[in-house]
Amino acid sequence: MKIMLTGFEPFGGESVNPAYEAIKLLPDKICTAQLIKLEIPTVFEKSGATLEKAIKSHQPEVVICVGQAGGCSGITIEKVAINLQDARIPDNEGFQPIDKPIKTDGENAYFSSLPVKAMVTEIRKNGIPAFLSYTAGTFVCNTLMYTLLYLIDKKYPQMRGGFIHVPYASQQAVNKPAGTASMSLETISRGLECSIHALLENQADISVSMGTIF
Repeated sequence: MKIMLTGFEPFGGESVNPAYEAIKLLPDKICTAQLIKLEIPTVFEKSGATLEKAIKSHQPEVVICVGQAGGCSGITIEKVAINLQDARIPDNEGFQPIDKPIKTDGENAYFSSLPVKAMVTEIRKNGIPAFLSYTAGTFVCNTLMYTLLYLIDKKYPQMRGGFIHVPYASQQAVNKPAGTASMSLETISRGLECSIHALLENQADISVSMGTIF
């Protein structure tokens, strides 16, 4: 099995992006899975095209996209992507779309095809904070997740895919306000490895309560 993992380049004035830095710490093989590691530009118009080109080249069975969610206290497995770009800040090329659909022929939303609850459970079993999320935001992370699931729906129905958000790396929090949540790159990488183990062990997701009341 080939699993492609993507992580973004730094954005928003940061010098590193923990998503790709943690991916680089992963081994090249986990159990029977070969890992393909790819850096994605934090640019609305280029992120999806870069991903699609890599999918065509490598033909992975699974794609897991990873992004930074600064301020989150744990690794966050995303359940759903919405067909909307609404950027609070410009991307790395200065583009700042507002209330713009990602794909005019796409669904309003797509759900991850990964065993998201099993992934959260496995990460927690290994002593790492993890959560299930029902919003991937409206910045480039959501755009990439939506584009991935759109490609699965339209072109690659046998492929599975989804998105994981990770906290600030510890070194990013040094000059941030007191109490800013962060996690070491090594711990983030271990969490990603746990999520891959859960993926390999669960073709279907587990049935446990992880809903919200707001």
